[in-house]
Amino acid sequence: MQSDPIVLAFDTSAAHCAAALLCGSTIIAERREEMARGQAERIMVLLEDILQEQSTAWGGLSAIGVGIGPGNFTGIRISVSAARGLALGLGIPAIGVNRFDIIAATTPGQGYPCVPAPQGKFYVQKHGAEAKMLTRDEADTLSRPLVFETKDLNPAITIAQIAAARFGVDQPRPAPLYIKAADAAPPRDAPPLIVP
Repeated sequence: MQSDPIVLAFDTSAAHCAAALLCGSTIIAERREEMARGQAERIMVLLEDILQEQSTAWGGLSAIGVGIGPGNFTGIRISVSAARGLALGLGIPAIGVNRFDIIAATTPGQGYPCVPAPQGKFYVQKHGAEAKMLTRDEADTLSRPLVFETKDLNPAITIAQIAAARFGVDQPRPAPLYIKAADAAPPRDAPPLIVP
């Protein structure tokens, strides 16, 4: 096992493309670009730019860190798919990091990590418990305050740091963290008959 891991981390679970490159315990490059759409087209270009700026080859990476949500359904799938594909192609581990872990790491002990959910609700994770979606009234009854991501935080920095801490320990393959079921529903009409 390499003593000084090089971790490339990225996240598209919200309205951004975020990336960071960590060597050992030092972030040597990072970027966050605000965007509501277009992450699928931008993420690989952004990663390539960061690696080239630091004269780091894809083959020099030790691990991939990736944000797994909760957040935007499509954005999460973009990052997780990219991370799994890169890990497979490079023969290195991909390590998933959820947004609750990011919040807990950047605001330790301040309350329950919370991510805004659709329709004015909240995704909340109590310490050691499974995350749930709560209404405002339900959230108001909690014994501790809700803690959100720091404004303008580049989540990829914390993802890289957490992934480096988990490096060398067996991790499950990254998978999207969906707390709420998809809004899309199958069509009500029967599918057309396929004529041979």
